[in-house]
Amino acid sequence: MAREENQVTKRPRLDPVQEMETMKITTRAGGAYIPPHRLRQLQQNITDRSSDQYQRITWEALKKSINGLINKVNKSNIKMLIPELFGENLVRGRGLFSRSMLKAQSASLPFTPVYAGVASVVNTKLPAVGALLLTRLVVQFRRAFRRNDKTVCLAVSTFIAHLTNQLVAHEILALQILALLLERPTDDSVEIAVGFMREVGAHLAIVSPKPNNAIYERFRAILHEGQIDKRVQYMIEVLFQVRKDKYKDNQPILQELDLVEEEDQITHYIGLDDDDLEVEEGLNIFKYDPDYEANEEKYNAIKSEILGEGSDAESGSEEESEEESEEESDEETEQKKMEIQDETNAEIIALRRRIYLTVMSSVDFEECCHKLMKLDIREGQEVELCNMIIECCSQERTFLKFYGLIAERFCKMDHVWCDNFTSCFTEVYETVHRYETNRLRNIAKLFAHLFYTDSLTWTCFSIVRLTEEDTTSASRIFTKILFQEVSEFLGLKKLKERIDDPYMVDYFQGMFPKDNPKNTRFAINYWTSIGLGALTQELREWLRTAPQTIMKRSRAEESDSDSDSSSGSDSDSDSDSDSSSDSSSSSGSSR
Repeated sequence: MAREENQVTKRPRLDPVQEMETMKITTRAGGAYIPPHRLRQLQQNITDRSSDQYQRITWEALKKSINGLINKVNKSNIKMLIPELFGENLVRGRGLFSRSMLKAQSASLPFTPVYAGVASVVNTKLPAVGALLLTRLVVQFRRAFRRNDKTVCLAVSTFIAHLTNQLVAHEILALQILALLLERPTDDSVEIAVGFMREVGAHLAIVSPKPNNAIYERFRAILHEGQIDKRVQYMIEVLFQVRKDKYKDNQPILQELDLVEEEDQITHYIGLDDDDLEVEEGLNIFKYDPDYEANEEKYNAIKSEILGEGSDAESGSEEESEEESEEESDEETEQKKMEIQDETNAEIIALRRRIYLTVMSSVDFEECCHKLMKLDIREGQEVELCNMIIECCSQERTFLKFYGLIAERFCKMDHVWCDNFTSCFTEVYETVHRYETNRLRNIAKLFAHLFYTDSLTWTCFSIVRLTEEDTTSASRIFTKILFQEVSEFLGLKKLKERIDDPYMVDYFQGMFPKDNPKNTRFAINYWTSIGLGALTQELREWLRTAPQTIMKRSRAEESDSDSDSSSGSDSDSDSDSDSSSDSSSSSGSSR
């Protein structure tokens, strides 16, 4: 027992109070809740700049500040936030800066040009930061390409495209990425290449016209081979149209983001196949710096050189204080007049989320309509409700009449909803090639329900034109499913009466064309193939008599022209006879 007591006494004892204080300072909570003001008070007690605890606190503050500035940046405030960004130690926090930029860009792709503009300005003053960001992008793209991660590839390639436009990355990198994506084309790789080319194509057309032409020839070859999905083929066709329009909607650099002169920019020659790329992951975590104070002084000197801070500014501060106060008062009055406008569509996204949750949580369509009418839908946002009903319906495995009844109730409730569903039908038909077969079938049955219940007017069919040139496989499938569904519920006899209605003939001319025998023959074959050949009796009669009517029309035109010429010659002969009679009468009188 005595030996055991001696062994216990020899063990080192920990001071719980000291350990708790250390955890409070070095961690956010230290295993227990600490009020923020108490935590700040504990951290302010540390004044030794060379200590590990002080450097850890400044590291956390640096990380929080960089993340906050990058998350706040947009087109309107980029010029104001960049000086604040240089106010932070970007040399020490270049890993934090790169990680925050990548994370923010992948979360919000529409803001990629803004983040590229920030990176271009930082790169002119601190090239090491720009090189690290570009290196991490290249390595991340290679890793995502090997893993077939389409989402990451799309985000990273978009960022690289805008950095190429800003001359941070050389165009060789963009050409290497395009060559890799198009070497063995798949649906995903071609889709990424098309999106990448839309962003960087205008820049490549200027700096590298020959490789740019070669890339478009490769796109044309892929399109002619026809081994990729129809949706991706359509994307390539749209890309050629964008090129034809000279990238009017995809300018390389927006005017608000053109912040750096071309001669001041530093371009990094980093290739996709470089083996010596180092992402320096160690820069993302805290490390103790024995020369912390000296490095901070060096960055303060760099910061003053970048921002132009010096003795002149200090001496003139007293004279400018009055002017600044006047400017601040003017700015306050202007800010009161300004109205804040949300350009991020956050309100619409929140509305769509509420609509989706309401639809999914409802037991029947009556309850769903009652809940949806209670939502605060502002004027002009009605189309979002219509789009969400169509979208929810298209996501189901099979068509549910639940969605048709909801749409029917809203269409019959007010003409505003009817007009919005009409515009949705037009939009769906024009973009039907983008939908998968199952989604296309559900949407067609939804609109068929609205048509056979007379919730939508049949004048909507004026946009449908059944010719070989004006239809695609998707639009023909959509029309087939829609009219087969309508025929099933109305019956073929009643459907034919609707089609033969003399007041609606003008709206059905596109579906039953009589302008050309070729188009008429195509429409007859189409309606017959889907089992609705009875609707084409009038078309068949017209096609049977069309050659005769055309011949009669041509003969009538020829006879009209002959009669005109003969009448002209008769009038000439009459005038000649009149003149001769006049001359004879005059000679008789002279005798």
